[in-house]
Amino acid sequence: MIGQAAFALRGRNPDVLTCIANLSNDEVFTPPEFANRMLDALAEGWARDHDGASLWADPTVRFLDPCTKSGVFLREITRRLTQGLATRMPDLQQRVDHILKQQVFGIGITHLTSLLARRSVYCSKHADGEHSIARGLGSDAGNIWFQRLEHTWVDGKCRYCGASQSTLDRGEALESHAYAFIHTEDIHARMAELFGSGMQFDVIIGNPPYQLWVGSAIAPYRQSLGTFWRP
Repeated sequence: MIGQAAFALRGRNPDVLTCIANLSNDEVFTPPEFANRMLDALAEGWARDHDGASLWADPTVRFLDPCTKSGVFLREITRRLTQGLATRMPDLQQRVDHILKQQVFGIGITHLTSLLARRSVYCSKHADGEHSIARGLGSDAGNIWFQRLEHTWVDGKCRYCGASQSTLDRGEALESHAYAFIHTEDIHARMAELFGSGMQFDVIIGNPPYQLWVGSAIAPYRQSLGTFWRP
């Protein structure tokens, strides 16, 4: 006798970010469960340092993921802020617009991952498109920026991240993996270029793409992060 196995989704659709495959050694996606554990720890630390205040109920806090891939951190931050600001901003559309225009920012590491991140955060790869949940962002990228950059080769290595020229000097048909946040002489000027002058962030969180060059690539991120934090 052949029986049919029971199957149920427990009343919800599965989270696509739990089952997408990594694109490369440099594009390893953070699982949503792990991202939320990090955000839980972040909120606990924020409360300790701010007399018990809720991070998710503050409409002035700005968040940056400088190496966004799937957009999971920005998506989960947006979800938490949408819940936490409900009392202060009862109108849902007004609340979402404020969060996505004023509080949540990202820098894509490749063209494809920037589109994926916008889809995760805005529900559309076009931030100002008809299917976007935000209104009035004013650009296709919204606040998740990406433009292709090139490495600066010196003696066979990139002067900024240490990448090998023999590995990544391969023409415009393939991604350069030259990340905007660290490929610059002046991080403040780069942030002004991306998001406007005087931009500062209260929370910088993400999963740096250190997999290809562990020793060399993570250090510039740490240095840049240390100069761009608003205490």
